[in-house]
Amino acid sequence: MSTDASSPSHFDFIVIGGGSGGYAAARTAHSLGLSVAVVDGAAELGGLCILRGCMPSKTLIESADRNLSIRRASEFGLHAQSQGVDIRAIRERKRTLIADFAGYRQQQLQDGRFTLYRAHASFTDAHTVELQPQDGSASFQLTGKTFCIATGSVPSVPPIPGLAESGYWTSDEVLDAEALPESFAVLGGGAIALEMAHYLEGVGRKVTLIQRGPQFLTGLDAECSAVLEQAYAHRGITCHLGTSIHKVTTAHGRRHIEYQHEGKEKSITVDQILVAMGRSPATDGLNLEAAKVSLTQKKIAVKPTMQSTQPHIFAAGDVCSPLDVVHVAIQQGEIAARNAHRLIQGQPVEEETDYRLLLFGVFSHPQVAAVGAGAADLEKAGTPFVSASYPFNDHGKSMCMGETEGFVKMHAHRETGEILGATCVGPHATELIHEVVIAMHYRSKVQDFLAIPHYHPTLSEIWTYPAEECADQLEA
Repeated sequence: MSTDASSPSHFDFIVIGGGSGGYAAARTAHSLGLSVAVVDGAAELGGLCILRGCMPSKTLIESADRNLSIRRASEFGLHAQSQGVDIRAIRERKRTLIADFAGYRQQQLQDGRFTLYRAHASFTDAHTVELQPQDGSASFQLTGKTFCIATGSVPSVPPIPGLAESGYWTSDEVLDAEALPESFAVLGGGAIALEMAHYLEGVGRKVTLIQRGPQFLTGLDAECSAVLEQAYAHRGITCHLGTSIHKVTTAHGRRHIEYQHEGKEKSITVDQILVAMGRSPATDGLNLEAAKVSLTQKKIAVKPTMQSTQPHIFAAGDVCSPLDVVHVAIQQGEIAARNAHRLIQGQPVEEETDYRLLLFGVFSHPQVAAVGAGAADLEKAGTPFVSASYPFNDHGKSMCMGETEGFVKMHAHRETGEILGATCVGPHATELIHEVVIAMHYRSKVQDFLAIPHYHPTLSEIWTYPAEECADQLEA
């Protein structure tokens, strides 16, 4: 590992950001024989997913899920009740797991395949970056034939009057808190807001969800939102959608929020505010203008080849992606590296990222997952299609489990029968969706899907019902 100006200063491929997308790009470029530098200025190596995103949040959510099961024990003829929640113990379990995950990634970044610089990078021109080392030593420059920007994202905080002065948490604070206040107002209605609301209520906190838009998970079918709203309300989570927040004030150490909901003025006083209104691309300080790299709605504008407006500068992950999820970032990073190699070799840059199997999951309760195109996408594209759905409250295995909230839905091409997309809201949705992902990968038709045996009774067999109905519509 090298971190000073005595290191080689020119590379075939310079990756800015050492998270999942950046590491995938660096690993792939090295395997193709390119000289690679990785520049990461974060306080700790590992990337968002490992340190402050996917892995820590799912670790905490697992504790909430177990507590929900204990709270429902009497439904299953069991004499058990929760004896309370030890937030510090939950945090320590999370820290132990994350230290292991992060340690492995750090080892990968420092195993000698790449020159690693612990520094902040900014472009001075299209082939040069200025590095400001973390240790405060003198800045220096690197030049590269090609680049990949994979700096990830940061929490997006809205300009609500009084919010900054009153103080707030983001998911970063929730994920590493050794103690939790008794009540929260969660601002937002996307994946992070829904997952954090589930965790907080699951460990016994009072939660109010305040969402600007008319539904949760904007972009998915409205019925997904309706199921979540009903399920959360049943648990005691107050859900206010279609709101406009006027201001935030503090009194006696508590936060007071004034907002409008359904045309009525409302207010709520809570111990803490959790801002979970999405994330913004981390492009500040990169000086992209000097490299002539353009942005579109704050994200780096990229082609399907992952090239920015400067053809030798690629991007991957949250900083440019249509969906901020790890598996997409990894795919983008790998494609960026392979295309950078082609560019250096004077070959056509033609490999493109395929979003046909775009996969999305939310670890709420019930969970939500989707793959491929939704009904609105198909209608907008003018694609002829048929759809069918089936509820979990009429499905044997989910009834046995006592997990009956939600449904599955499938879309198929009206003329060919090919499966075009699917949605699942319900138990283990993030696992169940992969059956359809595999089918779609092989461009399965609903008729083919029905020929696949499904063991009974299982959650998986629920997919056969919408597939059968879609097939019947094709024959009609």
